Amino acid sequence: MAGKRRYEDGCAFAQSLDIVGERWALLVIRELMFGPKRFTDLKADLPGIASNVLTQRLADLEDAGLVVRREMPPPRKARLYDLSTWGRDLGPVLEAMGRWAARSPLLEGGWPLSVSAAMMSLGSMFRSDLAGDFEGVLGLHLSWQDFTVRVARGRIDVEPVRAAAPQVTVTGDQNILLGVLYMKRPLAEARAQGLRIEGDEAVLTRFAACFEMPEPAPRSPA
Repeated sequence: MAGKRRYEDGCAFAQSLDIVGERWALLVIRELMFGPKRFTDLKADLPGIASNVLTQRLADLEDAGLVVRREMPPPRKARLYDLSTWGRDLGPVLEAMGRWAARSPLLEGGWPLSVSAAMMSLGSMFRSDLAGDFEGVLGLHLSWQDFTVRVARGRIDVEPVRAAAPQVTVTGDQNILLGVLYMKRPLAEARAQGLRIEGDEAVLTRFAACFEMPEPAPRSPA
């Protein structure tokens, strides 16, 4: 990261921005939160980023100790980028930022979310008070990626693995699912858009009730 401008501030928060404050840095970390990806995967999931910028961000994050490179063995030899243990520790930070940003009076909807962004949002938008005593295991197969979602004791856990014995399995586009969870769109509408639901539909309905978009924060008058 030679040549980068720094805040030269003793505050640890200011120094964290020296590491992840560059544009796209936190989004690269978000995309790696559920496992390693190839450069081409990252580029596809961050369609607005230029290849040279992605190359630089990966190099900076690797230099800082947040990203590590791995090599896939033959016959599928490929270079993968993954988060270090320290890099993965940013997960709760990103979830907290998501909760905070969901109250922004300037929040704009309508743009699609990548699979990783959608799965991160579950942790941000989950409401333990709405979950109550609900317990459930859901299998999600979204854009060719598998996830297991568990809710128990007012907590949500998302793992990037195929669910072994889910009560309900949802297959399709993650943005359609988020419409059910956050916008409360009917399951019939989601099915018409291509979402496939197998198993106990009541579990999915109760799961959707664990989420609620917050009221926007008041905007100061101009």
